Amino acid sequence: MLNIQENKEEFMRIARENIKREGIEELLKFLESTDFFTAPASTRFHLAEPGGLCQHSLNVYDRLLRLCVEEYGEEINEESVAICGLFHDVCKCCYYKESKRNVKENGTWVEKPFYTVDDQLPYGHGEKSVYIINGYMRLTREEAMAINWHMGGFDARAQAASATYAEAYHKFPFAVLMHIADLEASYLDEPRGDE
Repeated sequence: MLNIQENKEEFMRIARENIKREGIEELLKFLESTDFFTAPASTRFHLAEPGGLCQHSLNVYDRLLRLCVEEYGEEINEESVAICGLFHDVCKCCYYKESKRNVKENGTWVEKPFYTVDDQLPYGHGEKSVYIINGYMRLTREEAMAINWHMGGFDARAQAASATYAEAYHKFPFAVLMHIADLEASYLDEPRGDE
């Protein structure tokens, strides 16, 4: 079970210590007004539990920081790392809702909770996060590309526009590291919902 309050405090601490950009406090207030800190990270794939979204964001931040230090040494932009790692999935605010279904356990039907998608702002995924963040705080072009394309080939748009995200990765190597950090957090650090 995740410690929702501790994760929220850690998220806020990292954001406030590393991000000095105008609008950060307004963005944090917005997140507090949503289910960001209590929402799952997914319906069933990784951290499909209360508080999973915040935990996933912290995991991606940690992975991205390590990747950037490994790639660039001390010459990293810690503000960009914090912005992209922590806020890449703000598109999932007010996105999931809990429902119930019957599941057979040991020959008996029992009612179990599960998450479904109830998208209140159907704007996409990475591009939706960029849109939400830019409503409060200006992103650099590199940050916008990293957040927009953090899903890589898993992004539905990539199926039709593979040249677009490949070109973004070529022009903005930080976006590649962001995608890798998201993959590592999702597949190496976080349990699947059915485990």
